[in-house]
Amino acid sequence: MKKTLLSLCLSLGLLAGAQAAQTDASAAPNISAQTLHNLSWTPLVPPVTQEVTLGGTKIDQGEIQGAVAAFSLPADRGSLEIVLTSLVTGKTVYAPNVLVLDEQMRPAAFYPASYFPYQKPGLVSSDRLEGTLKLTPALGQKQIYLLVYTTQRDLQSTTQMVNPAKAYAAGVGNAVPDIPDPVARHTPVGTLSLKVSAEQKAGNVMIGQLFPSSEPAAAPAVIGDTAKPAPEAKPAEPMLAESDDYFNGAIKKAVQAEEIDKALKLLSEAERLGSKTARKTFIDSVKR
Repeated sequence: MKKTLLSLCLSLGLLAGAQAAQTDASAAPNISAQTLHNLSWTPLVPPVTQEVTLGGTKIDQGEIQGAVAAFSLPADRGSLEIVLTSLVTGKTVYAPNVLVLDEQMRPAAFYPASYFPYQKPGLVSSDRLEGTLKLTPALGQKQIYLLVYTTQRDLQSTTQMVNPAKAYAAGVGNAVPDIPDPVARHTPVGTLSLKVSAEQKAGNVMIGQLFPSSEPAAAPAVIGDTAKPAPEAKPAEPMLAESDDYFNGAIKKAVQAEEIDKALKLLSEAERLGSKTARKTFIDSVKR
């Protein structure tokens, strides 16, 4: 009777989530308890934004292939909102899957790579895969865990991106140029950004058991102060020739029309995206 009631309560908690997991934790690849306990779990205390370069810790077990990231989160600060971003670097990107575990290291929610769709670049953001997790830890827990990994199936796929020149033109209302869109190859390493905040809202995925369980549970992993400072930002990859030509042409037109503010915005955006010629184009145009 207790198990039936527990299963019902957990199901209700999952169904109530406005952004519930795409599938239950049973669909996630099996990971041995020993593997989970051997990981170094980085504590994240909200509000916090953390950037992580993957590559040091790896799991090659079953479908899981490549680098992983492991985080512990406080379970006594109300509901948690986690924005997970996988940044596109050049023409490669890490396709994240997320397994959420309760305090006893039991799988509680699973977010496959399809939950983190491609987001096109904007004025202050770059190409990325991104999704938002909303979790509500059950009462009585001190911490829950977040494991980010990729799979063999993900590594065989790619992500169709939008050319940054097209995205900028659409954002400012200009004519969208007819230039090709790049494709990002999925890799076993990459760069993640996590933004974690605590909130007091309903409608999140319940993490952990609502009632005590009579079944034996594995001891929680010991969490040390393993947080590392975020690495310095890397310079942008060189811009594609088609994109460079688009921005240079737009800068020249803006200067000729004496729209200097617009030309400066175009210059700033072009250099953020990796242009090496936009500044010279701007200076030469102003001199003329």
